[in-house]
Amino acid sequence: MKKVNLSDAEWKIMNLLWESAPRTMMQITNALKAETGWTKHTVMSFLKRMEEKGALHYEEGEKARLYYPDLKKEEAVFKETEDFLDRVFQGRMGMMLNTMVQQRALSREEVAELYKILEQAEEGFES
Repeated sequence: MKKVNLSDAEWKIMNLLWESAPRTMMQITNALKAETGWTKHTVMSFLKRMEEKGALHYEEGEKARLYYPDLKKEEAVFKETEDFLDRVFQGRMGMMLNTMVQQRALSREEVAELYKILEQAEEGFES
């Protein structure tokens, strides 16, 4: 698994590429302009930095470079989650869930979803 740390801005670009790739720099700029106000120069800077990190690559297209993700979304999400847990909760999922319960940050639906996830995990240990 690649170890690439993504900034919040880079996550926005990666989510676009995971949704639909390839994309040109202008397609990325146009897709994020309303939300971020980024210019093409800002997006170009992000793309160059992300390429250097190994998060994406480009191929020359007919009129513009075509950008592709080099990270799998599942791997990036797992790493980000793992880093967050280590940084904030000393790597302990139980501590995070306890905090969420104490702060009443979970809806009934989310609690039910957690039960299902835990039941599936438990079944995996039995087989």
